[in-house]
Amino acid sequence: MRDTRWYLSALLPVITLGACGGAKAPQSSDAPAAVVSVIDTATLSAQAIEIAGFTTDTVRTVAWQSATSAPARLMLDAAYVETIGSITEGRISHVLVRVGDVVRAGQVLVMIHSHEIMDARSALVRAQSQVTAAQSDRALAVSVSERAKRLYDAKAMSRAEVERADAARLTADAMYEQAVAERARAEAMVEHLVGDGPAPANADPHDVLIRTPIAGVVTARDAQPGTVVLPGVPLVTVGNPDRLVLQLRLGEAAAQGIRVGATVRYTLTDDPSQRHEARVSRVAPTVDSLTRTIEVLATPVARGRIGHAESFAQAEVVGVGGTPAAIVPVGAIQAMEGDTVVIAVEQRGEGMFVEAIPVRVGRRTGVHAEVLSGVGVGRVVLVGSAAIAKAELLKRRTAGQE
Repeated sequence: MRDTRWYLSALLPVITLGACGGAKAPQSSDAPAAVVSVIDTATLSAQAIEIAGFTTDTVRTVAWQSATSAPARLMLDAAYVETIGSITEGRISHVLVRVGDVVRAGQVLVMIHSHEIMDARSALVRAQSQVTAAQSDRALAVSVSERAKRLYDAKAMSRAEVERADAARLTADAMYEQAVAERARAEAMVEHLVGDGPAPANADPHDVLIRTPIAGVVTARDAQPGTVVLPGVPLVTVGNPDRLVLQLRLGEAAAQGIRVGATVRYTLTDDPSQRHEARVSRVAPTVDSLTRTIEVLATPVARGRIGHAESFAQAEVVGVGGTPAAIVPVGAIQAMEGDTVVIAVEQRGEGMFVEAIPVRVGRRTGVHAEVLSGVGVGRVVLVGSAAIAKAELLKRRTAGQE
């Protein structure tokens, strides 16, 4: 933050007094001293303006947008989180990852010693044998059927015998197709239990291999070696740390007017100097029965890492537009010895004429303030470094009362 006192010392030699506050009324020799009203104005030179680094804005009329402030937290986007559970009953033999490890899709995370994989492998061997036998039976049935047709054509076999041969061929075809389907089912079961990809060097034929379907970072590990698990028991959670959402819980009244697409401005508790922006992506349709709040989720606008999951933040949600109101940036509102003022400016050649104008302020958000009276729409006011100009005006007011 710039040092106000340094600015004032730099501004003093370059501020010229036009109709400046602090001037005393002339006194006649035969009349008692009289105090005139203080006029909070000053004319700043171009050099003073450059030193102070003033920025301005305009009083304008817009549809007022209500804003609600609430604590929030960053959390992993559920669309990019996968909780990987056990697919079999057995005992965990190895856990190959820890929290924080980066994993690729298809990587083995956990190995479970289970009889199911041996049953599946045995079923696959049987199915392959059945396919071989059915293939042989089908070849024989085709040969018998073709021979019967040749004998029938030579009038050496009856029509009934030919039909029996054809029926045997159809039966052999059906048995072969059934055997092939059973083999495919057995292969799918083995693939389901070991996955598609290389196996770890220490994998055992009795181990079921649990793989991650997505790439990301391990965010939780419930699996422990030696533990007996059942199907569906959570083992490892993998998420994308760059895909976060902001979660807020608002009361019913505060949630009124909050719609999908609304702007959310927030700062992280650990780094309040940085201000971020998000867009509301979901507003829960029901009120939580325990907390009596409505969950609001917002997706950060900026891509990439903006914080860590479970970080806390302070957020402001901007609702839909309402009735028209005259507004100024909240930085333009200044407190001046008990008065609320804005510092209006006018260009005077290369210089700038500034005047502190008392105003009545209504609603406020973290960005804008509603001006109820005191200054008209279209008036240019100081925003950036307005406190510098206010301090100089206060100094002149004090000098004028001496």
